[in-house]
Amino acid sequence: MPPRDVQDSEERRQQIIDGAFQVFASKGFEKATNKDIAAAAGIGSPGLIYHYFKNKSDLFQQVVEQYLPILQLLTHGEEEMMSKPPEDVLTIFGKAFLRVSENPKSIALMKLLMGEAFRQPVVAGMLNKIGPSRSIAFLTRYLERQMSAGVLKPMNPGASARCFVGSLVAYILTREVFLQPDAQQISPDTMVATAVEVLLEGMRISPTDANTHT
Repeated sequence: MPPRDVQDSEERRQQIIDGAFQVFASKGFEKATNKDIAAAAGIGSPGLIYHYFKNKSDLFQQVVEQYLPILQLLTHGEEEMMSKPPEDVLTIFGKAFLRVSENPKSIALMKLLMGEAFRQPVVAGMLNKIGPSRSIAFLTRYLERQMSAGVLKPMNPGASARCFVGSLVAYILTREVFLQPDAQQISPDTMVATAVEVLLEGMRISPTDANTHT
């Protein structure tokens, strides 16, 4: 086990992340203050936050990365996934992406941040760097590698990645934001399986394509 002081430090750090999550989910990034975060975290001094995080943006990044399963997957499993077949990777990616809907607080955080991103270019840039750009970049690299290996049909990998992610985003919006009844009747597993099948159906190499490239 780690030394007691290291363990205490990690527990305090997590305490601050949990408190910041509550504040960001209720007030958004711009309106959240260190005083609010310290109170939610149960720590005495707002200044203690800077002992564990460089600034509010750094804390925000840690919160988003910890509470969005897709970012945890990219942080810890990206290289391993690069060698897996497309159906497996897209399914793993899609399920992690939609797991956010299992946590009402994560959905609340996402709604607030999306609203702020439209109003505040700084928040939009910061949020994009933490999440969307990483997700799209990973899928683009993966699909490009599969195309180069002759597993998938050559086409624009960035556009292909956005087709897949876009279907998942549309599902979350119609289910969690617009509360469309038919969207709520579609399970996340069904949505992922359908999105994977639709994408791969258009990207699989047919015998005619294979003969063309030989």
